[in-house]
Amino acid sequence: MSTALSHLGSVTSATKNAVDADPHNALVVFRASAAAHDAVASTVTLGKFSVEVDEPPALGGENTAANPVEYYLASLLSCQVVTYRVWADKLGIPVDDITARAEGDLDVRGFFGFDDSVRAGFGEVRVIVKVTGPESRERYEELQEAVDAHCPVLDLTRNRTPVHTTLETA
Repeated sequence: MSTALSHLGSVTSATKNAVDADPHNALVVFRASAAAHDAVASTVTLGKFSVEVDEPPALGGENTAANPVEYYLASLLSCQVVTYRVWADKLGIPVDDITARAEGDLDVRGFFGFDDSVRAGFGEVRVIVKVTGPESRERYEELQEAVDAHCPVLDLTRNRTPVHTTLETA
């Protein structure tokens, strides 16, 4: 196990101690902001990082960056990898390598408002995670169950999350 992975147990333990001392320590606020540019592109600021977002020409963009639903897939996959690492450590399940891929089906009739009975987002997302290591398939299935129960981005997809939008005008 690499040094980068071996510290996960101490991170989990320190977090538990902090939350046990004060439950308010469990609450974390993440922020993002976006500024539009070009036809449908935007620059999104995430703390000290920024990412470009665009659409393919078929959706009005220049295809200069990944689109929002591709970033969703990236968020889901990266969250799966993190959650696999944390729970492998927590459950004592050795993992040599983790790779993941995803694809989602989106019917643009919902986005463009051609048919209001069609969902604007993905109709289905398929995720394939490949885990290699010395354990039995059953142990890796146990790990998958823990990941599916605790992955924050998967939870956002599977469960309704209240989102409140406010329009500000100049």
